[in-house]
Parts: sequence; structure tokens; C-alpha cells
Amino acid sequence: MIILGIETSCDETACAVVENGRKILSNVIFSQIALHKKTGGVVPEVAAREHVTKIVPVLNEALKKAHVKAEGIDAFAVTAGPGLLSSLLIGVNAAMTLAKIYKKPLVPVNHVEGHIYANWLEDEENVTLSLLKGHHDKPKFPAVVLTVSGGHNELLLWKNHGKYEFLGSTLDDAAGEAFDKVARLLGLSYPGGPAIQEAAKKGDPNKTAFPRAWLKGWDFSFSGLKTAVLYAVQNFKKKNPTARESEQFVYDAAASFQEAVCEVLATKLINAAKKYDVKEVQLAGGVSANARLRHFAEKLTPPNVKLRFCKNFSLCTDNAAMIATAGFYKFSKRPAKYKKWEPIAANPNLEMKNW
Repeated sequence: MIILGIETSCDETACAVVENGRKILSNVIFSQIALHKKTGGVVPEVAAREHVTKIVPVLNEALKKAHVKAEGIDAFAVTAGPGLLSSLLIGVNAAMTLAKIYKKPLVPVNHVEGHIYANWLEDEENVTLSLLKGHHDKPKFPAVVLTVSGGHNELLLWKNHGKYEFLGSTLDDAAGEAFDKVARLLGLSYPGGPAIQEAAKKGDPNKTAFPRAWLKGWDFSFSGLKTAVLYAVQNFKKKNPTARESEQFVYDAAASFQEAVCEVLATKLINAAKKYDVKEVQLAGGVSANARLRHFAEKLTPPNVKLRFCKNFSLCTDNAAMIATAGFYKFSKRPAKYKKWEPIAANPNLEMKNW
């Protein structure tokens, strides 16, 4: 079964063609990062306008690279939320139009759910694109999954396709959002995650003992950590430091901040795996590309538990292959539900539910 996925929830215009929910035939992504660097963050109206101009070229390129025509697609899957409403509407309207014209099933997909399905993807040689401590075994249930990016931060027990138990989430800033805000405080570029990781390579992660929010249960909080960095910056500036001292301070603060975030994320992930006695844990979402987070997760994972994350960074961040894969499994479970064309309502606050 050939699924075409469409993703426009934020600032990436993406289309992908995936076969049988696993094999990537094409995965085309147009990123707006360069555009939004000017403002240090995503401006919804600017992002939406860019989606309008890029959706058709990206769609055509995805079909061309997959060597299929639109009429050869068996079903369309699209991100319906959460995300920026003005951006979501571009992808949703494109998918509805295509499904209507070609009389094909249309499957709405939750963006967060898409991220966790990225670990199921395979390349053209049928090799699973997620690392499992060096192996390429297919994912297995049940698993504890940490999804972490700029807009979301959830810990869940994944029991089967469409069956989840939500364990915890962030009470304030998502980890990726905290990375962006702290990068801004330190004068680093957008997006904050890669910028902080790069600066941290030259810093001492033990220089500043930034606070870790060890909340009861499985929830997260990063607002206090962000405030601690702010105070550290303010206090440092009062000392009238030299340019060299200022540069090293940024490196050390970036490393110490990254250490605090990644330690909490990885520790809660592995503790949940032990609590629920699962044999597999997974990282998903943009922040899962962070090398320090992967290091902590690998260090803390018990020998009898398998750790999975995408080795291909383009599958960690927003892409349409993950949406096509999630759409495939939703359609496979309840095909009759999606065969009749029905309009999709884009929902910026869409919650992830069992199906």
C-alpha cells in the first residue's frame, strides 16, 4: 500500500511517499529555518505564506522521487494538529483536495503520534532506520516512549498500534522550547537546540549546577531551569567580563543547561521503563537528535532493555514520512472509517487519543 504523507504543522513544508508503512520511497522537506532566524522564532503568518508557495513544488518532487503518479497513491495522510493553525490549514486543504480529486482514503494524523512512528521507518533496502543499540530489529510492544521537541514533551506507554497510556508531560515549557529560550538568553542563534549543543562542546557541563526539577510521577518542568540561566546571565554581566570570559561563559552555561535537561529526560524515561517492565524504550521528536540526550539514555538503559532512536536526524525533526507511516497503521486498523471522503478540521490543540 502506497501512502502519501503531508506535514505543515509549523515551519517545514514536507511531503513523503511510504510503502506499507515502512519503506521510504521519498521524503522531501523544505525548511524555513533560514527565514525565521531573522526574528529568532517562527512567525505564524510568515510560515503560512511560505507553505502556500512551497506545498505544490514539494508535493511534485516527492512524487517524482518515488517514481509514482498521484493517481497511483492508495491513500493520503496529513497532520491535522497540533501546531500553528494557519500552517496546518495549508497541508490539510492540500490533502483534502488530492483525496477528493483521486477518490482516495484520507487519514488525519496527530503530529506527536507521527513522531513516535518515525522509529518504524525503513530505507529502500528494508533496513530499519532506528538504532537499537547497534542493531536494526523492528520495534516491539510494549515500549515506553519519550517524545520531546519544541512544542511537546510527553512520556507514554505504547501498548500497541493506537493504544497508549499517557504517563506524563511538561507542566510549562517543552524541552525544545526551553532550548530556544535559553539560546536567546545566551545570544546564540535559532533554532536553539543545535546552537546550544554546538556551544556546549566547548564548555564544562559541571561548571554551573543548574537545578533539576525532579517532580513526583512522570511530569516535567523546565521553567525554573530557564529562570536559573537568566539569573546566571544577569549576575555574570554585572562583573564586567572580558570578551574572552563572556565567550567561555556562554559555552559553560550552554553545556550546564544541556546537561540538566538531558539528565532529567533520560532518567525519567528509563525509570518508567523499569516501573512498567518493558523491554524497549524509544526517543522521538526533534530533541531526540541531541547527542547528550542519547548519551544519557544509552548510559542509563539496563542491559535487558533495548533503546531505539532514529539515526537519521531528518526523521527526528518534522517530516512527512512519519505522518505517512502513522496514517498507514491507522488506515490498516479501521479502513472503512477512512474510505469515505470527509472534511478534516485542522486543530492547533489536537490531543493524541487511542484509536
